[in-house]
Amino acid sequence: MSYCVNCGVELEDSAKSCPLCNTPVINPNKLQAKEAPLAFPKEKGQVETVKRKDLGILLTTVVLATAATCGVLNIFVFRETLWSLAVIGVCVILWVIMIPVVIYTRQPVYVSLLFDGAAVLVYLYMIAYMIQRDQWFFGLGMPIVLWVTFLAECFALCLRKLPRSFLTVALYVFTALGLLCLGLEFLIDFYLMNQVSLQWSAIVATVCVIVDIAVITLLSRRRLRNEVRRRLHF
Repeated sequence: MSYCVNCGVELEDSAKSCPLCNTPVINPNKLQAKEAPLAFPKEKGQVETVKRKDLGILLTTVVLATAATCGVLNIFVFRETLWSLAVIGVCVILWVIMIPVVIYTRQPVYVSLLFDGAAVLVYLYMIAYMIQRDQWFFGLGMPIVLWVTFLAECFALCLRKLPRSFLTVALYVFTALGLLCLGLEFLIDFYLMNQVSLQWSAIVATVCVIVDIAVITLLSRRRLRNEVRRRLHF
């Protein structure tokens, strides 16, 4: 039994409207909730990906703006020292590092390492020019950078041209580490005392030689090599 929602007259089960006031009869069981409008469009789309070129332009602009801003401040506001050279040198290093990553990804790794070494040399020379003392740059800074760059080039050459595995890479790393320490102590002693007296670097080099001999032994013995691979899961 149902009643009109407007006048309260009793309605028949088959009535479509109220016989007194003609109010439509609505079955509440058949009511359908209206669909709420979506907060986002129904059409599917994809956001355009950022290209490396655009990212390179953005990063280059930020680096150049930082260097230029610091240079202008140094010229017109803070004139006591050439402090902006330190910031500009860092910007140069960051930009050179960005070249193979986001600007020109096809640049050979050897060229990238040379550019990195050159950028570090430029930065150190800016520091020397800023403090008006360049003796340490030519006597110590430049030789160390050249030695590190040379070792990095040799390491990259070994990875590209020689067999590469966990053991061979370990061999290259310990060899380069020993040579790096020997070169650093040699250059530092020669600059400070005009003589060479290897001490701590000799200890590091000795450890590296022992490790290299062990690695070479593992590489030359197939059964030992396979056992190490099996235990280390590589």
